[in-house]
Amino acid sequence: MTRPKIKKLFTQEVRIGITGIVSLFILIYGINYLKGINLFKPASYFYVKYTNIYGLTVSSPVFADGYKIGLVHDIHYDYNNPGNVVVAVELDANTRIPKGSWAELETEMLGSVKMNLMLANNPRERYAIGDTIPGKENKGMTASVSALLPQVEQMLPKLDAILTSLNRILGDENIPATLQSIRNTAANLEVSTAQLNTLMRRDIPQLTSKMNIIGDNFIAISNNLKEIDLNATFSKIDSTLHNVKIITDKLNRKDNSIGLLLNDPDFYNNLNATANNAASLLEDMQTHPKRYVHFSLFGRKNKTK
Repeated sequence: MTRPKIKKLFTQEVRIGITGIVSLFILIYGINYLKGINLFKPASYFYVKYTNIYGLTVSSPVFADGYKIGLVHDIHYDYNNPGNVVVAVELDANTRIPKGSWAELETEMLGSVKMNLMLANNPRERYAIGDTIPGKENKGMTASVSALLPQVEQMLPKLDAILTSLNRILGDENIPATLQSIRNTAANLEVSTAQLNTLMRRDIPQLTSKMNIIGDNFIAISNNLKEIDLNATFSKIDSTLHNVKIITDKLNRKDNSIGLLLNDPDFYNNLNATANNAASLLEDMQTHPKRYVHFSLFGRKNKTK
């Protein structure tokens, strides 16, 4: 009876032990899995030496050309060489790091730090597993922000003065009136735009049509001018001007009546005197008609006797 009890007790203890070991293994595997460590995946270990890791932590990702190839496995301070921090990285077993490559730390905007392997173009030589890779620093956006901080500090007094001036301007009582004027101007511009649109839709086509008609008339006139014999026309004009010149020459000469009238004052005076005498005779006949009529009738009576 003792042996079966011992056997049964031993069997229970073994089961409890096996269960505890399995649970511990699962716990360790789960913790490492959450850290990004795969216990069943083969890996290669390299070391990187820095003077400052800027908050790099264990399990931080390691990238090469933007692709995650591993993570930070361990970090320890080199007390034998103060000022140096050694970082152990766990990379994929297929990773090949050419000689001349380096590991660069980059600080992101939110403060997290990641490691980038900058692979050199050297297919003949490469680092062996366990070698130390040179480390460099690249603060990324943080470095740019840090460089801008002094300039921002210098600009703060100017910004303060600008804001003070802006508050003073906004507190001016004339601002509302100015804004109202701007609103009125905008409304007038809107009305003008509407009128202009109406003009463009209605009057411009009519004006364009009239311009087309005028253009057609000009074309017709131009065609008519092309049909005119300009040589013959100018020849007639020359002939007319020549005749006018002949008439003018004759008017300036004294061998004709019109020329004498225009150029000889005696001839003009005689004609003027004759005209005056004729006018006097007519006036006298009108004033004393019996004198002239009586003489005529008396003469007829003598002829009858």
